[in-house]
Amino acid sequence: MSQATMGLRELKKQQTRQAISDHATRLFLERGFDDVTIAEVAAAAQVAKMTVTNYFPRKEDLALDLHDQFVEGLARTVAEREPGESALAALRRAYLAAVARHDPVIGFSGADFARMVTSSQALLARLREFHEQREEALALVLAEESGTDTHDVRARTAAAQLGGAHRVLFNETLRRTLRGERDQEIAAALTAAVGTAFDLLEPALGDYAVRAAAPA
Repeated sequence: MSQATMGLRELKKQQTRQAISDHATRLFLERGFDDVTIAEVAAAAQVAKMTVTNYFPRKEDLALDLHDQFVEGLARTVAEREPGESALAALRRAYLAAVARHDPVIGFSGADFARMVTSSQALLARLREFHEQREEALALVLAEESGTDTHDVRARTAAAQLGGAHRVLFNETLRRTLRGERDQEIAAALTAAVGTAFDLLEPALGDYAVRAAAPA
């Protein structure tokens, strides 16, 4: 099979996945997450029900379709931090950049979407799983970067603190969104909140997991 054929096939898969997600989101926003079935999503997207479940094994992930970016984001930021930069500094920098671009991964979702999520216990439970998985991924990277084993208490405590700060900031974004604030207002408030949250962690984690400077 040629690379061109493989490329077209992957593109088709991406387009199908996106179409399913778009139709699902529209239905969820119109009727509420809990009142829409997988079969109805499949009918709207004009695909088989099995096709929907192949792309989205869990119904919740039709609505929360940024799972990989959410779960892997903190770990990737730490793994790719600059020489001389601590894990804390890298995550602060990345979060402020996400705030500036109103990134949906950190909660810039719009009021309708925020209401849809918070009105469903299933979606709230899935979000909690996302946060837990993200913390676990971060702990593994911190242990690797600091040369310790995966059960290292310091790495896991640092991941819990850093993940906790991100969870607080995510919930603050959601709260302000539900209150009807515009993205620009939320971003301004979050910029200050990021400073507060990360400054509190600075005494404990400011010199933790600092990447060694590149050789001269």
